Amino acid sequence: MSSASTKHQDASIEPLDDTEVLRLRADFPILERSINNSPLVYLDSGATSQKPTCVYEAEQHYYETFNAAVHRGAHSLSVEATDVFEQARTTVAGFIGAAENELVWTSNATEALNLITYSFANASAGMGGEVARRFALGPGDEIVVTELEHHANLIPWQELAFRTGATLKYIPVDEHGALRMDVAGEIIGAATRVLAFTHVSNVLGTITEVPKLVELARSVGALTVLDGCQSVPHLPVNVKALDVDFMAFSGHKMLGPTGIGGLYGRAELLDAMPPFLTGGSMITSVTMEKAEFLPSPMRFEAGTQRIAQTHGLATAVSYLQEVGMGRVAAWEEQLGARMISGLEQIPGVKILGPGRDSVRIGTAPFAVEGVHPHDVGQFLDARGIAVRVGHHCAQPLHRALGVNSSTRASTYIYNTTSDIDSLLNAVNDVRGYFGVGK
Repeated sequence: MSSASTKHQDASIEPLDDTEVLRLRADFPILERSINNSPLVYLDSGATSQKPTCVYEAEQHYYETFNAAVHRGAHSLSVEATDVFEQARTTVAGFIGAAENELVWTSNATEALNLITYSFANASAGMGGEVARRFALGPGDEIVVTELEHHANLIPWQELAFRTGATLKYIPVDEHGALRMDVAGEIIGAATRVLAFTHVSNVLGTITEVPKLVELARSVGALTVLDGCQSVPHLPVNVKALDVDFMAFSGHKMLGPTGIGGLYGRAELLDAMPPFLTGGSMITSVTMEKAEFLPSPMRFEAGTQRIAQTHGLATAVSYLQEVGMGRVAAWEEQLGARMISGLEQIPGVKILGPGRDSVRIGTAPFAVEGVHPHDVGQFLDARGIAVRVGHHCAQPLHRALGVNSSTRASTYIYNTTSDIDSLLNAVNDVRGYFGVGK
């Protein structure tokens, strides 16, 4: 089964190949596991990625060598820990094209998105003074999202609309799951204050038209919030080139530890936003009556921070940079094309989302006629193949596609063409095993 040529990556970039990927796999000990007496084929990186040895060794090295509270002491360990913490910020900010003071550490992308909405709610309640009024929402204002969104970039905006009286609207998808860009300009209007949308659909793997959406938002003076959870790990991403105001991402999807993520925001916006969490380490002065807050990013980093995790994430970023994000994207595009092409040839299997000519990362969502996705997942697991089943925290999108749930296979830098072929061979046997389609 031949792989398709790349459709949207720079043709001058040489993708990875199986030989190089097999060398990379040696950095991921978990991939040597057997599951149900079969070699592990891990195709669930859209949910969480595996970690190279250097990432968890970096966390251990921090605890063994530098462990101390940052920004709080004059002793050597505290100074060294602070250096590690802030160097991690420099590394990760540079990876996405941001300045150091434009990256706020969070637990994950969900917290990052909630940080924005809670800050806007605080501004709407009068907090933050005159500089924060630009974030205040009320009746007559509109927040626009899309029908593609993960619940983490939908529910916080629902809650913000409820708390402020603003109206939540959305750009729909068509019957194939493609965003209705033909009506986006009608939905984003003079009352739109915020446009929040995903860079890459976590269900379909499709890449949204960021420049067009940003242009529409800019034309009406709306702020833009990008969910980068499925793009930052898989594509070269530069927030300045994308021209978005905010972007959220999670470390655990990009070879990093769990419990660490980030929020990018334009410095002038972050400095004007009221804080989300309050307490120690984010103030300039405190009396018994009031407090004054530090500029970003510290004003959003109350309490003891995730120091070891930031060091682990910076190590993961360095690993990805050494491989080259352009090469990662080109390889995953080949793997994704191989999956889509192979699945389309299996009787009774339907690919969800736009056709093969759509621009995707290496993700393939599908349904097997007559077999529930949960049963598909268990059948594949019996052969050592890990995929994701369910609604993938995107119930409205599945509803729009006319299904309750789906099976999703998602690739990363440690997957080979052999992994894809193992998936295709197994899916080919699913309907026969369950006695359907005969």
